[in-house]
Parts: sequence; C-alpha cells; structure tokens
Amino acid sequence: MAALHLTQDNFENEVIKSSLPVLVDFWAEWCGPCRMMGPVIEEVAKDLAGKLKVGKLNVEEAQDIAGEYNVMSIPTLIVFKNGKAVDQFVGAMPKELLIKKIQAHL
Repeated sequence: MAALHLTQDNFENEVIKSSLPVLVDFWAEWCGPCRMMGPVIEEVAKDLAGKLKVGKLNVEEAQDIAGEYNVMSIPTLIVFKNGKAVDQFVGAMPKELLIKKIQAHL
C-alpha cells in the first residue's frame, strides 16, 4: 500500500480518527532531504501495511497543520496514535532506523 496524500481536508479522518498508528511525513517539493526520504516512506508504507498507516503532508499546502505540530524543519516525521502525536523525528534517515523508531508504537 502506498503512502496516503494528506491534505487539510482529510487529515482529521485519516490521521486523528485512525484506529491504526499513523506515520506522517511533513515534506515539501523543494526540500532535497525530503525527496531522499520519499522512497523510504513508500517502502515503510508497504512493509508495515496493516500495522501502520503512512501519509505524506506537503507543508506548502497545509501550513496550518504543520504549524499546529510545530514543524520547523523538514523532513519531520510524526507518529500519531489514538489521535495524539506520540513521537517525532527530524531529518533524513535510513529505512532500518526509521522502522526501529516506529516499532515502539506498533
């Protein structure tokens, strides 16, 4: 399953009201490290399908949401569980490290 395209309109339903934990990738088109993380995010979405929902939120299109979660630099990855942000990682990282960090929330 591919990462969801998150927007202002679907964020609450897909993330806040999700029964599964959700990894949200806050990114932007012009951000080099964000583009490097793109394939990693897609692989994590496939590898953890059924255990974790994965979505990408473009901070240019959803500045209100990025501001609400104090996203100051990108890529920022936030794990949501039961509608609450429970963990946050900033910067590009290898897939193995990202999965290790997420495991605690599954």
